[in-house]
Amino acid sequence: MILAENVTKSYTNGKTITPVLKGVSLRIKKGELAVILGASGSGKSTLLSVLSGLERADGGNITVSGENLSAMNEKQLTDFRKRKVGFVFQQYFLLPHLSVEGNVKLGAFLADNREYPEIIEALGLGDKKHSRPAELSGGEQQRVSIARALAKKPEILFLDEPTGALDENTGRSVLDYIAKLQTELGFTAVMVTHNPFAADMADSVIKMNSGNIAETYCNEVRKSAFEIGW
Repeated sequence: MILAENVTKSYTNGKTITPVLKGVSLRIKKGELAVILGASGSGKSTLLSVLSGLERADGGNITVSGENLSAMNEKQLTDFRKRKVGFVFQQYFLLPHLSVEGNVKLGAFLADNREYPEIIEALGLGDKKHSRPAELSGGEQQRVSIARALAKKPEILFLDEPTGALDENTGRSVLDYIAKLQTELGFTAVMVTHNPFAADMADSVIKMNSGNIAETYCNEVRKSAFEIGW
């Protein structure tokens, strides 16, 4: 479970302090797919960063799987991310000197996962496994980053606009695979997106506006990636 209580976060630029999270409280159940929606600047990516331990909140408390992130030092946060968390970012962060298979193996190594080739194939990268990032399209690079995160077998997967660089057909296929694997393996997934239709795939939906949570609700039935709008 992910529990945030009155979480605040601001950024400072010179003498200017910009509040981004203004006392956010939420609860995401273990094994849920939660979608965070909001316009640019609403604070959704910052919320993802503090919930995952990538950034430290200024105030409030964050508890993830019974561990208090707010009480951890930097070394403990790094260990927490290594043990518990997988990430998919808007930027791909692939190692340029490694092949597709080599990049995915980095995630697999952390979990001693020898089944990572299945993930590469499922994401349509089988014929590209020996290619390096510079030889791939943007959409292919994003799929490599998703495969690397899934190969880690994370307890919690955080996704920041995972289909932003993908065309509709590929985006639907990738979301479908993530959702099916999430249901099959039971990990928690938290996805930030601009696409309001993605909310129909979620167990719970969190709508943000100007650093606050404007609305939360749960879906009684989750739609597949091929049933939602785009």
